[in-house]
Amino acid sequence: MAGIVLAGGLSSRMGRDKALLPWRGQTLLAHMYGLLERAGAEVVRVSGAYPEFDGVADTVERCGPLGGLFSVAKVLPDGPAWVVPVDMPQLDVALLWQLRDAPQAVCVIFAGQPLPMRLNIDEACRTLLESMIQNPDGPRSLQALQRRLGVLELPVPAAAGSFLVNCNTPEQWEELAS
Repeated sequence: MAGIVLAGGLSSRMGRDKALLPWRGQTLLAHMYGLLERAGAEVVRVSGAYPEFDGVADTVERCGPLGGLFSVAKVLPDGPAWVVPVDMPQLDVALLWQLRDAPQAVCVIFAGQPLPMRLNIDEACRTLLESMIQNPDGPRSLQALQRRLGVLELPVPAAAGSFLVNCNTPEQWEELAS
């Protein structure tokens, strides 16, 4: 398994770079990177210009998480990868392992949650990502990618709801961090 942290983008709703927000003595980016390593990712790559994490800058600007995934997928070898957002700090290893251990599928998510996901990166996936990015009329979303790939949706474990919360605004961050 590889790991991908989606940390590119403008963080416009947050008003500052979400990846650099403090979380338990480190940045959110360092926390999510470490989470993927603890889960067993052999290699972890970051979308966004974060040289200290060997980040991969978006090759196509303003395409959201899909653009970040496209950029990183181009530099990863074929195989399965966990894809996580930088702003989901309560995600844990056990949930990532549930995605890893799910039945074979190109794409696996928890029902109603586009992220985290297990994605099989191969030439077909890269080609689909590129075609979606190249189409200015869209759709350019992770959900659209998942529908086109055929997604396996796992039930959300009863106690896992709070672990799958991400934060996009200062108010959400304040509530999560308190």
